[in-house]
Amino acid sequence: MAKKALLLGATGLIGSHLLGYLLDSEMYDSVAVVGRRSTGMKHPKLVEHICDFACIAQHPELFVCDDFYNCMGTTIKKAGSQAAFKEVDHNIPLAAAKLALAGGAKSAWVVSSIGADPKSSIFYLKTKGEVEKDFVDAGFDRVMLFRPAGLLGKRNEMRIGEILGIGFMKIISPLLIGGLKKNRPIEAKHVAYVMAHQPVNHVKGSRVFESHEIEQIYGSMMSGCRYME
Repeated sequence: MAKKALLLGATGLIGSHLLGYLLDSEMYDSVAVVGRRSTGMKHPKLVEHICDFACIAQHPELFVCDDFYNCMGTTIKKAGSQAAFKEVDHNIPLAAAKLALAGGAKSAWVVSSIGADPKSSIFYLKTKGEVEKDFVDAGFDRVMLFRPAGLLGKRNEMRIGEILGIGFMKIISPLLIGGLKKNRPIEAKHVAYVMAHQPVNHVKGSRVFESHEIEQIYGSMMSGCRYME
């Protein structure tokens, strides 16, 4: 039976790819997007809701869905402060998740980060860890947590530092072997593809996908092999 998906962060690096995959999926007859601005996409299955996230509690009907996808995120530099960063990366997604749960959602897919840990001394990783913990504790039947390392892909805004950083990551990637494999950079579209296509109906509780595992699953899918756990 076809279902309804709800996506936060549809204009981001991973979210923009994920939106396309969800719209193409036979699993969903409707894909809703909630955001501050339009995706610019047109599709018969796409329903867009442009809203102020400060007011989402007043519109619970927007969050009625079967599956909830969260790709929402920023950086402390872009947000301007740690408090503003936490609002975007933690508070808003959790508020939306609770509305989705109340609206019937059973499953959640969450983009986190390599190294996410609620006990980390690094604020960014601590916040990501808190996001993971709070999603797991929220009450979904299943929560899929994706922890990509450095993301590769075309960004709307690209600074010289980011260009140099991505180039460096590509150079050192082959040297990251063994336990360091999870630090290899990964294409954002690969993360999105696995999020949209990895079968998870058998999962109960939570499941973490580390960056190197996401790449492994993607490679198996592209080669026509079903990924076995």
